Amino acid sequence: MELLIDTADLKSIQECQQYFPIAGVTCNPSIIKKCAPENFFEHMRSVRSIIGMEETLHIQIIAKTSEEQIREAHQIFESVDDQVYIKVPTDWQGLRTIRILKQEGHHVTATAVYDLMQAYMALEAGADYIAPYVNRISSIGADPYELIRHLSQRIDHDQYSCRIVAASFHSIQQIRESLNAGSQAVTVSPDLYKNVLTNPCIEKAISDFNHDWETVYGAGAGISGKK
Repeated sequence: MELLIDTADLKSIQECQQYFPIAGVTCNPSIIKKCAPENFFEHMRSVRSIIGMEETLHIQIIAKTSEEQIREAHQIFESVDDQVYIKVPTDWQGLRTIRILKQEGHHVTATAVYDLMQAYMALEAGADYIAPYVNRISSIGADPYELIRHLSQRIDHDQYSCRIVAASFHSIQQIRESLNAGSQAVTVSPDLYKNVLTNPCIEKAISDFNHDWETVYGAGAGISGKK
């Protein structure tokens, strides 16, 4: 299982690196818009310097034709590093781009996936990750977890090395169900990750434990220094 963060905010990435077991960072143009860096490539290099080469960095291209998409991908490799996973929207042009980038030996994440057959095409084209949009699929009346289950089964059956990275979440329940359905990875906003750990029941349990300890050893007493 891989937990990725869906943000380009440097402060959030640094904080998540300290507290969460993060496997990588993903971003897209809408996420970039939120922090609006003056120098895009310098900003992405800063992201890489925070997470290191051991974690995956996924950057989305924006061109609409395959030729332009490939040029953008090469610019990312030159301006950030050649280990970046290029996020390619999986349409007619994008499918060609995935095939060419994989033939060149690069890492690719197939994104904007809404349909199982669309996912199958990205899988056969060689994508390293496939990103179904969970909440958006639900919003159009389809079942994202059925898509994930079938895709996971196909990956296992035919022994592809591809991993599913579920994306586009509105709730913690959607994250859980995506992982339970067979997604090997999820990419989630830092705020939604934090919500997992702000359950009032957790806070009460910690408070009760501390109260019981202080009943025995006094207010403010800690474990450090105890015999």
